Amino acid sequence: MNQQRIDGDARRAVFAPVDSRARVDAVVRRIGDAIELGLLADGEQLPGESELAGRLGVSTVTLREALMALRQQGLVTTRRGRGGGSFVSLPEVPGEERLRGRLRGWSTEELRDLGDHWAALSGTAARLAAERTEPEDLVHLRRTAEELTRSGDAAACSRLYGRFHVELAAAAQSARLTREQVALQTEVGALLCLVLGDGEYREEVSERLRFVISAVQDGVHESARELAERCVRESTARLIALRLTL
Repeated sequence: MNQQRIDGDARRAVFAPVDSRARVDAVVRRIGDAIELGLLADGEQLPGESELAGRLGVSTVTLREALMALRQQGLVTTRRGRGGGSFVSLPEVPGEERLRGRLRGWSTEELRDLGDHWAALSGTAARLAAERTEPEDLVHLRRTAEELTRSGDAAACSRLYGRFHVELAAAAQSARLTREQVALQTEVGALLCLVLGDGEYREEVSERLRFVISAVQDGVHESARELAERCVRESTARLIALRLTL
């Protein structure tokens, strides 16, 4: 599975139908998180209103309300006239208050459950990748880990961290795991900006990712699984600890 396939899965997950409850909020969250994760590129034109509403499974009225909210958050701009439409506006730093508000919406039990699901996905992906991959299949993982090591920006680090887990699922040669990981990252990925602002923790994450890659490369199945799970559980624990202070 190549990077183009990963990107395709990511985009399909972004524009899949949203949950029927609180649809305006669901659309705002889906597109807002996708923008902050880098799944939608800065300056990219969103599909037209009718097409986008159809793909998300909402009415055009609901979509317009959501786009208005996204414009107010600085995540989308709208241009009128020929060549106009709605365009992605990637903020240099995601709105911390928006993210803290998102985090307050999660209970500690929900965060723990999300972390369990994430750990299961990444652990299984790491174990399968250790069984199935060749060294050349790890190029994307190494590149992402190196970029994260060099980055000092929390927003960029959160996008790279999420991308690593998607690429790990792709390295496992599992389309289902990849789609599940993409969907999960649209839920949790942006929130990680709140904990990756700590430079010491960023260095720790970078080291953990390098350990995962080494275990996958060496074909050490159970070690790869345990290392991936431990990385995820530590991130989840930090989010839960932060949630308790809000």
